[in-house]
Amino acid sequence: MINFPFRKKNPNLPLNGLNKPQALRVGDSPGRRQPEYEFMQNFWSNKKRPLFTKVLFSKAPLIIELKEFFKEFFSYLGVILHLSFIRFETSKNIFVTVLYRQRGKNAKRFVHSGMAGLAFVGVMIAPVIAQEFPGTRVDPWEIETASSVLSTSVEEGGIETDFSDKPRGKIIEYSVSEGDTVSSIAQKFGVSTDTILWQNDIDEKDRIKPGQTIEILPVTGVSHKVAKGETVFSIAKKYDAPEQAIVDFPYNTFVNDETFELAIGQIIIVPEGIKPVERAPTARPRIRQLTPDAGTVVASGAFVWPTSGQISQGFAWYHKGVDIANRSAPDILAADSGTVVVAGWPDNYGYGNRVIIDHGNGYKTLYGHLSKIYVVSGQTVSRGSAIGKMGSTGRSTGNHLHFEVVKNGTYISPLTVLR
Repeated sequence: MINFPFRKKNPNLPLNGLNKPQALRVGDSPGRRQPEYEFMQNFWSNKKRPLFTKVLFSKAPLIIELKEFFKEFFSYLGVILHLSFIRFETSKNIFVTVLYRQRGKNAKRFVHSGMAGLAFVGVMIAPVIAQEFPGTRVDPWEIETASSVLSTSVEEGGIETDFSDKPRGKIIEYSVSEGDTVSSIAQKFGVSTDTILWQNDIDEKDRIKPGQTIEILPVTGVSHKVAKGETVFSIAKKYDAPEQAIVDFPYNTFVNDETFELAIGQIIIVPEGIKPVERAPTARPRIRQLTPDAGTVVASGAFVWPTSGQISQGFAWYHKGVDIANRSAPDILAADSGTVVVAGWPDNYGYGNRVIIDHGNGYKTLYGHLSKIYVVSGQTVSRGSAIGKMGSTGRSTGNHLHFEVVKNGTYISPLTVLR
């Protein structure tokens, strides 16, 4: 501690607050006393000075030391912060330089790491969020698994099974109940009677028994196990079905989507197929529907046939239109007057070259797989005017027209509006 002792024995000694001789200012005479010295000498020699002044001056060295301490402390903090900022800027510059040299090579890593981090955070905070909403918590072990059987109810008449109306892609097994017949089961699942007979190798004269298990196809037709050397074309010919129907069925998979190559041993569905006759014929004769010749017509406000040929595939949940095949590849006509909104191959797949006409009354028509297009988008066409030529572009197995009708955004069967 620094004190202020004033030695009364030598009152002429100049003192400052630090008990050191005070240096003379420029221009002062050596024998002249400084004003500060005179003031301090008078102050300490006065016996009537107040008590608080004694305390104040007795603590003066402490205040000075605290002042010096905080001055040095804040100066030290400033230096530390400055050095830290310099280190941060140096590291940032190095990091930016590395990223710039990589030119986005690590972008995927950052994105994937960020998504993984978000997923991890979501998993960690999910229980906390769930606790905030106790009334909406769901036990995953209590959720019923997806199945074609939705519910079973026991009534006085017995057990009744309800099946889903959603499209199926696989063959299911059905247990025959009391009172079931082949025709009633076929009606329940929306397939033909022959489909059930062919799939289960049952004769028309045979009777099914309660408890018997039979297989049900997802659509009318037959199932086929691919053997070595078989193709879509050979299978379609074997079951008297259009190749396009096999290709269009969404649950049939191919090794190569461009060539429709099949894998040996896989099971495919042949929609509308007929099982070849191997014994006494049970299949009904197949009648193919022919479209009327689409020539020049008079406007009547109804849709006309867009082309002539053979209906090779009808309307179904997986096939939103009808296919009209003709090896001579005739011109395609507008089914009704309207404005062309699409003319070309916008997605390089699917329907291939196509024309879509908006008829302005809530109806739209699509003409797919064309080899040539005679119109452009934005032009108007009259009913019966040629808009293109039949072809096999896109996902197609041969010359045919894929014709769709959309009414107010909903696909409908073209056969219900064609005249």
